[in-house]
Order: sequence, then structure tokens, then C-alpha cells
Amino acid sequence: MGVRYPIVQTGMGWVAGPRLVAATANAGGLGILASATMTLEELAQAIGEVRARTEAPFGVNLRTDVADVGVRIDLMIETGATVASFAQAPNRALVAKCKDAGLFVMPTVGARRHAEKVAEWGVDAVIAQGGEGGGHTGTVPTSLLLPQVVDAVGDRVLVIGAGGFFSGRGLVAALAYGASGIAMGTRFLLSAESRVPDTIKATYVGTPVTGTVVTTKVDGAPQRVVQTELIDHLESQSWLRALPRALRSAHQFRRETGTSLRALLKEGRAMKEGNQLTWPQVVMAANAPVMTKAALVDGRTDVGVLPTGQVVGLIESLPSVADIIMDIMREADAVLKGWVPPS
Repeated sequence: MGVRYPIVQTGMGWVAGPRLVAATANAGGLGILASATMTLEELAQAIGEVRARTEAPFGVNLRTDVADVGVRIDLMIETGATVASFAQAPNRALVAKCKDAGLFVMPTVGARRHAEKVAEWGVDAVIAQGGEGGGHTGTVPTSLLLPQVVDAVGDRVLVIGAGGFFSGRGLVAALAYGASGIAMGTRFLLSAESRVPDTIKATYVGTPVTGTVVTTKVDGAPQRVVQTELIDHLESQSWLRALPRALRSAHQFRRETGTSLRALLKEGRAMKEGNQLTWPQVVMAANAPVMTKAALVDGRTDVGVLPTGQVVGLIESLPSVADIIMDIMREADAVLKGWVPPS
């Protein structure tokens, strides 16, 4: 990928903006912009701001089920973003489009079979995210998923471990499993450069390891979040009772992003077919960006959700991105040196 250290900052919606991405790139890691919560114009502006802050490589995280994903890839090609990171497995045509343009293609997977499929299509790397990870996640823990994916596709593509990583010891563990590096979301969310409000960061830092839950009541898909009174309330509701909230969220998302009703319906159909969702789940999916924004941008945990990995319970400080990366590399180096007997 052209970066100095084997550390990836993931593309977290409402969090991974130009400042965080550029700070990661300048510190030697791979920063990834979150485009799913941006309009096309906002994405163009964000890429330009990152490029103004750094000359290092960086990437853009894309959703495959949005109507304009091809246009967003064209924008990346035109503006010099070099890594196409996908939140879901892209299809063969999207992989080919990126590869033909010279982009480095790196989808996130949560199962061995998904890694095998995208490897056949010619991706350059996969991020194998275990169940400990934040946001949308699976059930297989990183300690089992990562070596499984390495065994399946490690001879063809780079494998990056995600879910539960925050330290140099974790990096060494990932390398021992056969991975080429680690990807982290929560650790970078809790950094000085993260644009998340300080009050929300304090909530995260105060969350214990046991303080997260995987829920399907936000958008219909399993998502790991901080357990709050709102989450407990949602868990007690049926999808029918939650439907009015989802419809309001869809309207609000359309108003804030300027998306036409026709485009929203087209995107909904793509989501339904691409993710095998029911129509009630598609409607519920509108909750996710709006409720996440409410907490991570507006600072309102009474109406918003806090996506996070379980590792949040082990993070106690808010250092700079540069300090995070250098501390990880120093600790990893010390661990490796500790294994070598004195001469």
C-alpha cells in the first residue's frame, strides 16, 4: 500500500474525516476516509482536504449497495486516493473497475467463504474482522477467523486482522497468526484528532469490556454498540413498533443529504438485493446513519447509538494518532526482542 507501518485506521462513518485520515497517513499508517455518510460533493471536498494535509497514501471506504458507487470510484481515480476499502464484499465488476484503474482493493470480510470469493475476483487484501469488532460484525472471534482466512487466501492476498486490536502485543499476535497487519477503529476513534465530541469520548472511555452489546434493532443487521438505556429500550421493541422511528430517520437522512426519493428507493432496492434483506429491514437500515450521527456528531446518546468494539473497555486515554502508532510499534518491537535470547 506504500505506507510505513502495518496499521490501518478504518473508515468509520461520521468519525474518519480528513483530519483523522491525514494524521494517520502522516504518522505512517493507512488512513481511510468514511464516504458512506458523505454526499458526492462532500467526498470530493474531503479527499481534497486530505491531499492538502499529506502526500502519503490514503484510502476511501465505500458501500457497495449505494446507487452512485461507480461515480465515487471515478472520483477516487481522478483525485488520487489509492486504496478502495469496501464495507461489504464488492462484486466482480467493481473489483475489475478498481483494478483496471490501478487502485488497491481491500474489502472487509467476516467469514472465510467471503474471503475466498473476493480473492477469486482479484482483490489485493482483505480485512478479516472478528466478532469483537465495532459496528456491523459477525459471530466468529478474531482468534479463530484470522488464522482461518490466512489459511484460505493468505497465499494470494494480504490479510489484515481487525477486531480487538489496540496494542503492540496485538500486532505481534496478528503477525503470528499469519496476517500482514492490523486494522483498528475504536482505538483511532478515541484519539486526539478524532472529531467525536469530548463528552462522547468520555462515555466511551468509561465503558467496561462488558459494556457493549450486539443488536439488530438499529438497522436490522447485527451491530456492536455501547449498551445504553436507548439500546435497552430498542431491544424491548418489535420491528413493527420501531418502524415509525425508521421512517422518520429515512426522511431525515434524505433531507440532510439531498437524496431524491427515487434515488433513496433505488438504493433501498440495491441494499435489499445485495444483502438479502427484507423490506422492513431495508426501512430499518435508514436508522443507522441518523442514529449514529446523533451520538457521534451531535453528542446525544438519548437518541443516538455508539458503535464500538469490545476493546473499548481496555482504552483509558486519548493520545494523538502519532503517539498511538508509535506506542504500538515500540511495544511490538519490545515483544519481538524479548523472544530473542541474549547472545
